[in-house]
Amino acid sequence: MLKFQNKTVLVTGSGTGIGQAITKKFVENGASAVILGRRKEPLEETAKMLEEIIKEKQSNATVKIFDGVDVSNEKAVTDMFDSLKSENVNLDVVVNNAGVSGPVTCFAHAPMDQFRSTVDIHLTGTFWTSVQALKVMKEGAKIITISTFFAEERPLEQRPYRFRGPYTASQGAKNRLVEAMSWELTEKGIISIGTNPGPVHSDRIYKTVYPKAASEFLRVSGFEDLSPNEVEAANNEIVGLLGESDETIKAGIKAAAEKLGKPETTLTNLLNKVKSIAEKIQKNTSTMIPDQQFLSQEQVATTVLTLTDDEQAKILNGKIIPGDRVFYPVKSYIRSSVPKVEKNNLDGKRFILNEEAEGSRISLMIEEKGGKHEVSNDYDLALFNTGNLPDFSKLTELSRDEWDKLVDQFINAPAEWTRHALNDFVPGGSDDPRKFKERAAGMAGYQGRIVIIGPALPAGKKISGHERAKVEVFRGALRPFVTTVNQELSDVLKSNIRVFLILPGTVDGKEPSDENIMNTINYLMSDEAASSSEVIFCPDETR
Repeated sequence: MLKFQNKTVLVTGSGTGIGQAITKKFVENGASAVILGRRKEPLEETAKMLEEIIKEKQSNATVKIFDGVDVSNEKAVTDMFDSLKSENVNLDVVVNNAGVSGPVTCFAHAPMDQFRSTVDIHLTGTFWTSVQALKVMKEGAKIITISTFFAEERPLEQRPYRFRGPYTASQGAKNRLVEAMSWELTEKGIISIGTNPGPVHSDRIYKTVYPKAASEFLRVSGFEDLSPNEVEAANNEIVGLLGESDETIKAGIKAAAEKLGKPETTLTNLLNKVKSIAEKIQKNTSTMIPDQQFLSQEQVATTVLTLTDDEQAKILNGKIIPGDRVFYPVKSYIRSSVPKVEKNNLDGKRFILNEEAEGSRISLMIEEKGGKHEVSNDYDLALFNTGNLPDFSKLTELSRDEWDKLVDQFINAPAEWTRHALNDFVPGGSDDPRKFKERAAGMAGYQGRIVIIGPALPAGKKISGHERAKVEVFRGALRPFVTTVNQELSDVLKSNIRVFLILPGTVDGKEPSDENIMNTINYLMSDEAASSSEVIFCPDETR
């Protein structure tokens, strides 16, 4: 008898790529499969392949297709699981695999609707799929979530992933969601495990992520006689030609040159440069891996299959596996206690606040230090206070509306605030990255600061791991997001504008201190803070 015979697995985004490889691996081991995705044709081709495997293995397994299912669509996901329930289908394994690359560009240039869409698919899609799947899962079932090592952290370290702000925000939260669900589902006997496989051979990396990252480098740094907008427009036309035949590339270059009114030689040189940079990115990434080899999709599938072994799963419940396959050297981005600065860096500084922070004690304390509450778009400090997590029992018992409001409050709204402030500090910088350098050269406003105060850790004498885990889902989004955006500002755009994150509270449940927050804000307005790599501050911690 095959290991997964008489068991059923559901894999999101299973029509192509890693999702298809995972489903195939389970079916080869006897499992029935529920496959889903947005496009019908790939799912039908995958089903045909799976049915041939079932016939060969004589496992009597079945394949069920749900096409047109975008995991970010509440109704589509809910209806799918209601349908499975009505048919008395019980799931033994759910694999949260569906994902998108999101915009591969500096956050200052990324459309906010694409930011929201990326978070909706990666984070909310994982959350709602997991919650709805509980309708058809029994004790012993497993939820496996695939994420990325780039959003993972070590003590006092946080990785930036330039050009991937929306992606890192959603993936960082997703890793912490895996942990929170392990606390909440233990009474049901359902296990939650995450896996960060690292770089994997896939079309998404070679045809989308790396070429788009290379394109963004050229948009920012410049190329021949093309403006940033012209570089972007040209790359939108020609980057898709990479990997095609010489004849196809030549015809594509000719068509793009006629459309854009640019010489064919310029576009050919641009495409060659994109290819060269993309290959360099790939090579640099491989040097972070001990064997310098990306994983194959089949190896990822084997990892997922192994994680669902009953004994292994019990040991690994709530873990993110592997913790850190890739060594990625990082600067110190996180700081605990902040040195008290004698100089008042807020005197005369103009600041704006979001609605949550209006009239707060922090706002009043800034004014007491001589800060001036500004109502125009000409200011020195943009302060966003997310507020604290509301009181509720379990994330997995929230309605979709309640969940969406939390995501908006703690992830989307701070991102939109950051984008709004960047637009104010550098008008036109979204489309022309050269303006950020001009600001750094001494134009008014170049020292702008954006400070996000994230949700505090819960306070009290007996705080459970579960209570901390719930808050960490949203703090886990803000940490990689701020680190990534700040690296783009400092290292890519060469700007003196900075984005900082303050995370109040302590792991041992002490009350957050407004005075510590104020000391931190005062420090963040200093020249020292602008030149430091540290962008995340936990002012109440002494570790």
